[in-house]
Amino acid sequence: MAIIPKKHEMPTQAPEKRAHNFDEVALGYTPEIAVAEAQRCLNCKNQPCVKGCPVNIHIPDFISRIKESDFEGAYQEISKSSSLPAVCGRVCPQEAQCESKCTLGVKFEPVGIGRLERFVADWHNEHANEAPTVPASNGHRVAIVGSGPSGLTCAGDLAKKGYKVTVYEALHTAGGVLVYGIPEFRLPKTIVAKEVETLKAYGVDVEPNVVIGKTLTIDELFDMGYEAVFVGSGAGLPNFMGIPGESLKGVYSANEFLTRSNLMKSYRQDSDTPIMKGGNVAVVGGGNVAMDAARTALRLGADHVYIVYRRSMEELPARREEVEHAEEEGIIFKLLCNPVEILGYENPDDKRDPKNGFVTGIKCIKMELGEPDERGRRRPVPVEGSELVLDVDTVIMSIGTSPNPLIKSTTKGLEVNAKGGIIVNESGLTSREGVYAGGDAVTGAATVISAMGAGKLAAKSIDEYLSKKPE
Repeated sequence: MAIIPKKHEMPTQAPEKRAHNFDEVALGYTPEIAVAEAQRCLNCKNQPCVKGCPVNIHIPDFISRIKESDFEGAYQEISKSSSLPAVCGRVCPQEAQCESKCTLGVKFEPVGIGRLERFVADWHNEHANEAPTVPASNGHRVAIVGSGPSGLTCAGDLAKKGYKVTVYEALHTAGGVLVYGIPEFRLPKTIVAKEVETLKAYGVDVEPNVVIGKTLTIDELFDMGYEAVFVGSGAGLPNFMGIPGESLKGVYSANEFLTRSNLMKSYRQDSDTPIMKGGNVAVVGGGNVAMDAARTALRLGADHVYIVYRRSMEELPARREEVEHAEEEGIIFKLLCNPVEILGYENPDDKRDPKNGFVTGIKCIKMELGEPDERGRRRPVPVEGSELVLDVDTVIMSIGTSPNPLIKSTTKGLEVNAKGGIIVNESGLTSREGVYAGGDAVTGAATVISAMGAGKLAAKSIDEYLSKKPE
């Protein structure tokens, strides 16, 4: 059979339609397309794609099942390594990980591994009715701080080994960044809820509305009988530029803006959550979160949405697919452009605070790329006399996040680095015995799959630690 050089296209909503709704953009493969895409796999003996996966999914094995139309068998193969396949198939940067190692990709487009993973997970969720087999208890208890991808992965892997696991979540809904950070049109929240319910079926308990460091401390968790703790609290502290005007009304962090829309459902007509509903919007930043914020603003009714990024398109860190979707939907890219001030005016009619102004624009300066920085990227340099003003009513800052300092400030002996990330060794162990950490709480903002890899590593280490612990 001749090799098909390109991946089978992912069916999507038309741009002119999806730009005005929050329904999922990518519609998923049909069984026929999935089988045809799976047949492109060369089933390499050395399996380089597996080495590119942070959670080491046995990729050729699950793809081989798809070739035989054994979709449930394919799901079971993925589930040996991943607790969140429907999530990973949608939001993981496969093009930079497993697909980048695909042998077929040397001459042609790599196999659409992520699209196949999504198809298999969705097929299982639609057709499977049997509850998973709960393993016998081994008598050990573990607490997980945070229900994001690292926490859920750690919880799932431990529960499958017989541990009694409780996940403590600060918000009212489990899922962490999966529910507050990623828009509905990229990751429907019913998908996240289904993955959480699967973990509960394995015996995992989820306790929402518990802020570790306030409601309970890590020391108190040990006093309650937990023998190990995994901290996967993420990186929810937004960064700002420190430029004039950032305190004006109409300036959001991307975290706040997306949380209002994703978790608090401000896009619904009956929502009481305040958020912008029109006007012009500038999103500062070039990562996936910036793309999410810009595309969300468009769906909320913005007239024009700008991505303001200080480097060129080649340096844009967002996934290429997300950038293409944003361009198709009408997002305007202002590249080699850096904000220097957010403009506004005082509102004398606001009796609560007459000095608190509203955004009227964002002043930027054009940039050019100079010499490479320490990471090899050409450093942006301002071009003198090139100031310009974008007429906007809303500014969304999407320039990264840092780990929340709450846990480190309430936990004695927990060492952190200069950026607030918890310091761990190669096994995920912190400076406190029995306390492990992983994901964005350690690294700062990163990918869902890297956080899952850290959760998986910590689960393995906790299992080894408690297995050797005297009764």
